[in-house]
Order: sequence, then C-alpha cells, then structure tokens
Amino acid sequence: MTQQHTHPHPHAPLPAPSREGSVVLEIGGTLGALIIYTGPADDGLEIEVSPTGDDTTRTHAAVRPRHLTAHTTHCAVISPLPEGDYTIWRTADNPDTTVAVRGGEVTEHHWS
Repeated sequence: MTQQHTHPHPHAPLPAPSREGSVVLEIGGTLGALIIYTGPADDGLEIEVSPTGDDTTRTHAAVRPRHLTAHTTHCAVISPLPEGDYTIWRTADNPDTTVAVRGGEVTEHHWS
C-alpha cells in the first residue's frame, strides 16, 4: 500500500486529468524532466524528489490520469529539474530509488 506524503503547506485542488499534448515540459540546456508512472490507485498521491545528497530540498507533483489516444496512464510529471541525480521518496522518510535527470531529456521511472 502506498502512503500519502504529508506536507506543511496547503495545496490547491488537483487539476483535471490531462489529455494528449496538454502537458508542457520545460526542458533544454541544463533542464530536464522526470515522469514517474504509477497505477490508478495512486491518483492524487504526491511524489517527492530531492537532489541526491540533499534530502531537505524537495519538490513534488501529484499523480494524475493522462488520457492518451489508445489508453490512460497515471503518472506524476516533474518539470523543470536541473540535471543531476535525484532521490525519489516512497514516503517522507523512506527513499525509493535514485534516477539521473539529464538536460534536454525526459527521464522515466516506473513506481512499483
């Protein structure tokens, strides 16, 4: 079972599910993006990432349905991220894995 992160700040309501071509990624130069694929049960879950070695500087994004032409996928999209290695957090105090984000590229990770 996936646990919801708790954050010391309020959040706006979740955005509507996105459609193909409706998510804009800010990538290029030294900026990349990270897409974390999940299952439908994680809809609304906020997934945190931090630069590896700096556990206190975190950013997060909510998992949302993404309606594509042939199917729907659930994922969190985090963009832009300066290139480097990032820790993906399973819970606020439990790291899941580390991924490399490169400038001008989209890194994909499957949350399992």
